[in-house]
Amino acid sequence: MDERRRESGFRERTRIDDARERLREVVSPVGRTETVAVADADGRTLAEAVAARRTVPGESRAAVDGFAVAASTTFGASDRSPALLDHDGDVGDGSGTRGARRVDAGDPLPSGADAVVPVGGAARVDDTVEVFDPVAVCDGVTSVGSDVAADEPLYEPGRRLRPPDLGLLRAAGVDTVTVRDRPRVAVLPTGDDLVDDEPGPGESVETDSLTVARLVERWGGVADRHDPVTDDASAISDALQQAAADADIVATTGGSGLGASDLVPDALVRVGSLFVHGIAATPGGSLGLGTVDDTPVVVLPGGPAACVVGAVQFLRPAVTWTEGREYEELLTGPAMLARKVPSEPGVRTYVRVRFDAEGGQRVAVPIRSDGPLSHSSVGLADGWVEIREGIEGLPEGDLVAVQRWGWSP
Repeated sequence: MDERRRESGFRERTRIDDARERLREVVSPVGRTETVAVADADGRTLAEAVAARRTVPGESRAAVDGFAVAASTTFGASDRSPALLDHDGDVGDGSGTRGARRVDAGDPLPSGADAVVPVGGAARVDDTVEVFDPVAVCDGVTSVGSDVAADEPLYEPGRRLRPPDLGLLRAAGVDTVTVRDRPRVAVLPTGDDLVDDEPGPGESVETDSLTVARLVERWGGVADRHDPVTDDASAISDALQQAAADADIVATTGGSGLGASDLVPDALVRVGSLFVHGIAATPGGSLGLGTVDDTPVVVLPGGPAACVVGAVQFLRPAVTWTEGREYEELLTGPAMLARKVPSEPGVRTYVRVRFDAEGGQRVAVPIRSDGPLSHSSVGLADGWVEIREGIEGLPEGDLVAVQRWGWSP
């Protein structure tokens, strides 16, 4: 890295939206697909369109609890002059029979029935059903194919299947679907001081790769956590090349800044490209983006808050695009800001908050942080408030949208 850059810092930082667009240009959907049973397809992304293979329902069924009847036998019925039908008699066969059958919602209609009188519109008295409310043909009935028609298109490629989708597919006779393989994401932590067990003097437990890996899996990818790489440019370059050979995306953690031991940007340039280094965001301003052999690389800052911000804002979209889906913004929920928060003009700020309640109003309480290595500022947060670049802080009592990053797929 140019020593002048180390001395001057990130004077020119790329806006988040611009950086994300540049990342989008180097991400391609995985070409690998597999066929899986519908029961195992929750959370998978369709690679091919799916159409219904049978009508739903396959026969007319009662839509309400009541009495199945031939609608014509109820015409003119009223409280004063109810229609009198034979309980459990033949409903109707065109020869003047006048019967009624007790049915529950979802039951197939008996032969001759074309309507259902709801409970409350009729009453059974001994072997007779007295109908007070007349019905028309198809009243109280779910007709054949009224839900789904045979060969009706259901889902297009790129849809991430949800549990209700699986129910519809099975009802429509679809047993298997063709889905994209889950994106493979190599997570590569860096740092001489990182250990997996009890830390000694000057050491830290490596946690960023665990957080990132679990987020990747929540977003639909398959994470491969690598052992920490020492702060050596050659070692990091070799690790990047090896990771890129087997992954669809590589994410590094730590070593992204401008310090003497921040060697990931230099190592990436040696074996690939670095087209973004430094974004207009806090925390997470030292994030970088690049490629190794056409594999996208997201250079995440070390430290829990900065790492999570970078992962959510860049690695999450990359996983989504690799699955062939469109990126969607995070889910948000409204809350009243408990106290004012500052922000730097021209920089997008992410304020971690926890929810509290005050007089029935949901309140977003900013979590105080003791620095970039604060785990509690992330681990105890319910979400964060995003302050856009053109806004200089938010006042106490402001109604804000809290992004639920931990809950979003």
